[in-house]
Amino acid sequence: MADRQYELIYILPPDTTDEQAAEVHALLEPVVVRMKGHIEKTENWGRRKLAYEIRHFKEGVYVLEVINGGGDLMKEIDRRLRVMDQVVRHMIVRVDEEKNVVERTRTKRQTESERRRVKRGLPPVRQPGEGRSSDQDDMDDDRFEGMEG
Repeated sequence: MADRQYELIYILPPDTTDEQAAEVHALLEPVVVRMKGHIEKTENWGRRKLAYEIRHFKEGVYVLEVINGGGDLMKEIDRRLRVMDQVVRHMIVRVDEEKNVVERTRTKRQTESERRRVKRGLPPVRQPGEGRSSDQDDMDDDRFEGMEG
């Protein structure tokens, strides 16, 4: 089965040092390697204000990890993060699926557009200079005259 891509974001207490943030990463790394995953990148976004207070914290240190791996790996990471006292909150989002949906939608829209154009006797792809040529067309549109508001 092919690896999937996930974004893991976790929030650490606001007084967390870079070294402590690296320690959390160091706890996750062997799990990822053992379960044949791969951490593509890690970004420490630093201290940010929380949307709402969590465990009496108004701010937290946000860390993003982009991980390629299977669902079992992410379940294990989720399980481990839940029991780590130093992790205030975490969230895992599968991103490869979103990319696929966006790509499928774009392709479908393109295909539909080409099909409609051919049906109207036009070339499938819009030609240079085709369509509204300038903003001058808008200046000639008097449908809204007298509707000052």
